This record gives sequence, structure tokens and C-alpha cells, in this order.
Amino acid sequence: MDWLDALQDLRSRRIPAVIVTLATVRGHAPRNGGAKMVVAPGAVHGTVGGGNLEQTAIEHARRMLADGSAEPELLALTLSDKAVTEYGVQCCGGEVTMLLEPIRVTPAVAVFGLGHVGLELARILARHELELTLVDSRAEMLDPARIGVPGESGPLGDALARVRVVHAPAPETALAELSPGAHVLVMTHDHVEDLAIVDQALRTAGIGSIGLIGSASKWARFRKKLHELGQTDADLARVTTPIGIPEVSGKQPAVIAVSVAARILQLIDQAAVSG
Repeated sequence: MDWLDALQDLRSRRIPAVIVTLATVRGHAPRNGGAKMVVAPGAVHGTVGGGNLEQTAIEHARRMLADGSAEPELLALTLSDKAVTEYGVQCCGGEVTMLLEPIRVTPAVAVFGLGHVGLELARILARHELELTLVDSRAEMLDPARIGVPGESGPLGDALARVRVVHAPAPETALAELSPGAHVLVMTHDHVEDLAIVDQALRTAGIGSIGLIGSASKWARFRKKLHELGQTDADLARVTTPIGIPEVSGKQPAVIAVSVAARILQLIDQAAVSG
């Protein structure tokens, strides 16, 4: 498997990686400029020359993965028997600079309910590099005449995200198809649907976070019903309601959407660093 195949495989399995490129070479080095390898948490694909050069790059890349780094970094090494190294000596006599580019896992967000707030939220989130799943039990809410064609026309015409539109008469069934770590936002037109989605989300492995739109009185009713369904206080602590950031307040759909989107982007950054 070459480095490009390996990278595609890692991305499909949602595993972060760092691309290491031998960017510049002065003098002699084990590989010519342009050589690449891909470093994942548990594997390395390709080679930039072996020895101290390669092991140093691997360790540096794995520190970047552990730190959740998003920005590329340059790493310069001198290949000399006089250079103090941690992983042995390479006496090629050259100097190399390597470019380390982190490839983070594409975050996943699912919006359940494409009413006024849901559509405004989808418009904001679609402009980010995400896996964005839009779910509604009402086919008319997902009609291209209303939401457009993602990446082509209408309200989602400028989408950068990979958008998946799901019509599900029982919307909680769509939870099983979400990517690991997906952030779930519940804002349907029906409190019965909201309750079913929250309950099933708490029972679905790999959900990143659960946010529920609504008032304190709505959550009080939901807590009682969720307890009756077997959910514990520890389970319910995973649900955030109301959702959004307090600095952005207001009841207009677009304002609520901005507040919720800001909070989701915060959670995505926090997950990247901690994960």
C-alpha cells in the first residue's frame, strides 16, 4: 500500500494521520526531495529514508496527533556523525527539511429536524468541512425546492460539507448510520420525536455529544420520561439543553442557529485536542 492509498484508507476509517514530506534536501540524504510517508497512531506507511531521520519524524508526527495539532510544521535535521540524535547516527552529510501536515478526522454532525432553526443551522454548518447529516420525518421539509441541492443550488448551494439528507419516518433510526463521534442536535417539530431520538442516542455507541433544543420545563418532562425508560442520572448528564452559547441570545431562528453552531464548533475543537 503506497502512502496515498494508505491515507485514503485511514480517512475512510476516520483515523487521524500526518503526512511527512521530505521537502528540501541539501547534500546527501537517504531519499530525494518529495519522498512521503503517512504516520497514524498505530501504523506507518511509506518511508522518507529510515534511520534517525525517519524515526525522529515519526515521533514528532505522533506528538502532533496526540496534541490534536491542526497546523503544518517544519522539521529540520542534519545528517552528520557530529549531530546529537536520539535514534542513532546517519552520516550522509546532508541537511533535510521535512513538512509534517496533520490530516484530522472530518467531524460529523447530525441535525434532527429541518424546521426554521434546523435549516438555518444547516446553512451555517454546511459551510464547514464536516460530515453533515440532515434528518426529518417530513419529506416536504427535505424537498430540494426548499433546501436546494447541497453544493449546487438553493440554501445549501455553497456547501463545503459532505451533506447527507435522510427522510426517516422514525428519525431515531438514522442514529445507527452516523459516523463515530458524531454530534447530535435534536430540534424536531414533535416532542415525541425529540424524546425518542434522545433516548436512542443515549443507547447508541459512539455518539460524540447530544444537544436538545427547548426550555427548562421541556427538559423536566423529558427527564421524568427518560427515567421511566430506564435512563440513569449519569446517562441524562450527557444531554445538553438548552444548546448554544450564552453570549449569543435571542429567539429568532437565525440567532439560535448561530449560537448552536458556535457551540458545536467549540465541541469539535475540544474533541480534536482531547482525541
